[in-house]
Amino acid sequence: MTPKEKAEELVEKMSYNGYDEDHNCSHYVAKNCALIAVDELFNETDTVYPSLRKLYWQEVKQEIIKL
Repeated sequence: MTPKEKAEELVEKMSYNGYDEDHNCSHYVAKNCALIAVDELFNETDTVYPSLRKLYWQEVKQEIIKL
């Protein structure tokens, strides 16, 4: 999955609240939640994953910011 596709997927997942259409998050809130999640994954790559994974999550973060 490209970083752009992953960014779109994460923001979409963060904005959706099951079948309760009245309580979905705004785009702004969903983006911020996705950025927090990516920051956590990015920080985890410091010790667990090779640098290519870290670059991937950095690109995902940049794509989320663009949305």
